[in-house]
Amino acid sequence: MFNKTKRQEEKMTVEKAADKYVEAILSTAYYREYALQRDKLLKQPELYEKVKEFRTKNYIIQTRKEGDDLLNAMDDLQREYESIREIPLVEDFLAGELAFCRMMQELNNKVAEALEFD
Repeated sequence: MFNKTKRQEEKMTVEKAADKYVEAILSTAYYREYALQRDKLLKQPELYEKVKEFRTKNYIIQTRKEGDDLLNAMDDLQREYESIREIPLVEDFLAGELAFCRMMQELNNKVAEALEFD
């Protein structure tokens, strides 16, 4: 069993590694593009709120629906927000966010697999 000092040292080592990990993520083109598009969208608060609404509904649908219900709900959502999604600023933001999220998902999966964490 580790003593308290050893545990604290190990925790500090992992925290330093986590800081480097965050720095590496922040320096990626994926994050920089996402942040750029987010900052542009934030300059239009009403549009940003509508995008947040879309993203929230999208998340709820994807986490609560299955099969045909999922497809129908997604179709309905796409129709409801079609006019907003056609705005280039919104499309650029959503594309940047999606690319960044996919990168993060891949990284999280890699960590979970390496740790044999289901």
